[in-house]
Amino acid sequence: MITADIQKIERHFLPKDFVITDWASLEPYFKNLEQREINTIDELNKWLQDSSELEAIISEDVCWRQIKMTCDTENKELEDAFNFFMMEIQPHIQPYADVLNRKLLAHPLVNELDKDTYFTYLRNVKKSIDLFRQENVEINAALGVEAQKFGAIAGKMTVTVNGQEYTLQQAMKFLEDSDRNVRAEVYRKIAERRLQDKEALDELFNSLLQKRHQVAVNAGFENYRDFRFAELGRFDYTKEDCFLFHEAVKQHVMPLVNQIYENKKQKLGLDTLRPWDVEAEPAGIQPLRPFTNGEDLVQKTINCFNQLQPFFADCIGKMKTMGHLDLESRKGKAPGGYNCPLAESGAPFIFMNAAGQFDDVITMVHEGGHAVHSFLSHNLALNGFKEYPTEIAEVASMSMELFTMDHWQVFFKSEEELLRAKEQQLERVITIFPWVATIDKFQHWIYENPNHTTEQRKEKWFEVYTEFLSPVIDRSGLEEYMYYHWQRQLHLYEVPFYYIEYGIAQLGAIGMWQQYKQNPAKAIENYIQALSLGGTKPLPQLFETAGLKFDLSPGHIAGLMQFVQGQLDAIK
Repeated sequence: MITADIQKIERHFLPKDFVITDWASLEPYFKNLEQREINTIDELNKWLQDSSELEAIISEDVCWRQIKMTCDTENKELEDAFNFFMMEIQPHIQPYADVLNRKLLAHPLVNELDKDTYFTYLRNVKKSIDLFRQENVEINAALGVEAQKFGAIAGKMTVTVNGQEYTLQQAMKFLEDSDRNVRAEVYRKIAERRLQDKEALDELFNSLLQKRHQVAVNAGFENYRDFRFAELGRFDYTKEDCFLFHEAVKQHVMPLVNQIYENKKQKLGLDTLRPWDVEAEPAGIQPLRPFTNGEDLVQKTINCFNQLQPFFADCIGKMKTMGHLDLESRKGKAPGGYNCPLAESGAPFIFMNAAGQFDDVITMVHEGGHAVHSFLSHNLALNGFKEYPTEIAEVASMSMELFTMDHWQVFFKSEEELLRAKEQQLERVITIFPWVATIDKFQHWIYENPNHTTEQRKEKWFEVYTEFLSPVIDRSGLEEYMYYHWQRQLHLYEVPFYYIEYGIAQLGAIGMWQQYKQNPAKAIENYIQALSLGGTKPLPQLFETAGLKFDLSPGHIAGLMQFVQGQLDAIK
């Protein structure tokens, strides 16, 4: 029986009132684990549980520091609290973590642990040992601080429209305006505002790039790409699979993308489709406005989830009660959206920048899928069991986008609006792939060529970007903006090489939706079973539990695209 009545993990090792203030107060618990004798399997299990408890407390502490900082990037105290952890505490933790990892794997009793239960956990421990280098501790601390500077820079970006100041997220709603002149004006204002910080963002990225490359070299890798593949635990696919994915997108997805934009051009009655036209509706049709404010978005999401599976709704309701939601865009708030698992208390935190658009509904149900994953895996025995692959994490979120479509009437007043919303969502399912391929291919080049200049990076981005752009959209005269479009993607700054996951997961989500169309109850059951495993099984087995095939081949991708296109044709 699954329940959203999530309970904070009871402490048995650290005092119930212990709060992390400095390294001196934390170190004794690491020393205890390092020095403790382990003579029986029961003592080994107790040692693992105590290690897990310590990990969970530390993880939650740093998560809250980051959450608070991203919610208010202009608050110096919150920034200092996060930086203090990264610079004064984290560097002490990493060497101890390596000592404890080595103690575990070297202990003869480790062979008595259940191999089926502990396989992926111990594989990750070995991976951590293989990658750890003392000389990287200080560099990683600096990287943790620097990566957050992107949010501070982007959080200050605003534009003025009709005499009123808007964050860039809020201003995006004008790109749906029926007045083409308004759309073009706001598009240019947003792009010009981004250009104001292009040098600062270039300098920040140069610093991150240099440090990441040094981390890789120190760990014995030729480049950061190869190091990062190992660090992310990409045991089940290779860089060559990524290259095949890029080609499959060109071959099997781009023709569908081109058709979508041709249809948009015809619908708008335009001779030429420009970038500011892509989100617009024909004259006389109002943009979709599915909610009024953050509170309305939460309640409607709960109602939607309740029709799909009451447990899903209870998860969001629990987070609302606990104050674990910050949804509306405002000045000084970092861009983007995320679900942050909280390892000790259990109920995660959803952060996003809602501005009243349909896109925000997708973001909310997407992050809601992540949240459900956090709830389902919270009761696993060890914190390490909950560290699931990012690819299955995104299957959880992207599947929720598609599962909920049959219950979107809570957001829309008419059947006409509901059908428009579904059409837009299925178009997004297709059009996301070129951007995923672009960001991923660009990152391969960046880290294979770490000594490139900013000018070379600018030119390479333009080359890769245009490779996956639809020729249907006329971008003439906008080249200066296009050269810096990569700077919009926070993943490049904050979570390098995390992007191909969206492509892999979208394939998985389409597969889940295929199941759902045939047997909704069975699809939801498979979904819950797979997510409940956390990270206790390898990625292909997690896919298999969900009723999916882990397959990045062009043929498989082509079949899934045909299915989505068929569903899209059926609602037009």
